[in-house]
Amino acid sequence: MSGEDAPAQQQNAVDQKQETKPAEEPKAEPPKTESAEAAATPAATTEKAPEEETFTYRALVLTGYGGYDKVKLQVKKGKPALKAGEVLVRVKVCGLNFADLMARQGLYDRLPSPPVTPGMECSGVVEAVGEEVTDRKVGDKVMVLNRFGLWQEVAVVPASHTFLIPDGMSFEEAAALPVNYITAYLMLFDFGNLRPNQSVLIHSAAGGVGIAATQLCKTVKDVTVFGTASASKHEAISQGGVTHTIDYRTKDYVEEVRKISPKGLDIVLDPLGGSDTHKAYNLLKPMGKLITYGAANMLAGQRKNLIAVAKNWYHQFSIHTLSLIQGNKSVCGFHLGYLDGEMELLTQAMNTILDLYKQGKVKPRIDSTWHLEQVGDAMRKMQERNNIGKVILTTEPMPEEEKKEEAKKEDKKDDKKKDDKKKDDKKKDDGKKEEKKDDKKKEEPKKEEKKEEPKKEEEKKEEPKKEEK
Repeated sequence: MSGEDAPAQQQNAVDQKQETKPAEEPKAEPPKTESAEAAATPAATTEKAPEEETFTYRALVLTGYGGYDKVKLQVKKGKPALKAGEVLVRVKVCGLNFADLMARQGLYDRLPSPPVTPGMECSGVVEAVGEEVTDRKVGDKVMVLNRFGLWQEVAVVPASHTFLIPDGMSFEEAAALPVNYITAYLMLFDFGNLRPNQSVLIHSAAGGVGIAATQLCKTVKDVTVFGTASASKHEAISQGGVTHTIDYRTKDYVEEVRKISPKGLDIVLDPLGGSDTHKAYNLLKPMGKLITYGAANMLAGQRKNLIAVAKNWYHQFSIHTLSLIQGNKSVCGFHLGYLDGEMELLTQAMNTILDLYKQGKVKPRIDSTWHLEQVGDAMRKMQERNNIGKVILTTEPMPEEEKKEEAKKEDKKDDKKKDDKKKDDKKKDDGKKEEKKDDKKKEEPKKEEKKEEPKKEEEKKEEPKKEEK
């Protein structure tokens, strides 16, 4: 349950007003009219308004499917209500995930239809606890994992969806941990059964899941990690533990892997889908495991690209069980969004991850922090693959100076759009003028032909006359 879905408790003081009798001469007082009662009401209600009625908080709301502008910052009224087993969290930092980008385009089925508040992970402080909650108290610092509803200043979630933040971990790191590290851990160890001296291919090795998976691979002895990323990110992922870096933009990663490991790989993590899943399966050595966990190839541009979606579905991977048997290979599918009912499993994974954090073996890498007002820029950075590590959102209000700067940037963007539109219109006008010129040039020979036709007719008539003479 998210803070957005929780009904706001509001009390109406007007409905609760009590009839009071005057202290002097009650019999002499004329009966109150409706207007007199209405005039008396504010005095009673303005003494002290209920907290639930005055409580407000900011929330990011997906108002419809489409571009970055579809996620809007809104102010909500009314304190979210707590049910048994739930806690109210004052959110400090939120995590941005690739699933949030797909949800914005209507490509993620675990998010309810708009209007809805996205957000699968956050960190913050417990502000209130519901009945039957025994393992959380007000003031606890927690990280939260939920299906949606966490991109807001306060959120109501089941207490079982929260994890205590260990000493020394910042709110930023805590918000960057749940989705990426649980995903990477369950894929590598529960599905992959990663062991010493094995090889793993990690696509998008500079992303949140990619960095988490690389760090977890390094907790096992002598694991060879192949990582794909653009060339500008190779130094960072090499320092993070990637053994062989591959620039997927300029090289065929299949060929690069085969050069180094001709027999293939033990584990391939595939977040891409489509034709890349076929390549991943063919890269497996006997007893190898393909773990597919996304369809990033569907995401092409700010809005839903039907061609990219259709292409991805057309190249969807499919295999007969007999082929699996003969190839001695396995194919696994992972979707964290469908494990929200398996909190015992997720809690076990998180406890192991937190132990590794305390030992200094894993540590989230934060790429950049953005205010809620800048969510569009944050999503753009991630969608254009310009991040190395986690992109996060802070609920701390943006300073006025920064707001002014943002307003100026927006004005410049608007001006650029107008200029671009003018240029496009001018190009269209120039194109139409050129077409008219071309049409005119084509018409001129026709006109000349028409002028020549009468002359030729006259000449034909003159020919017989000349013959007679």
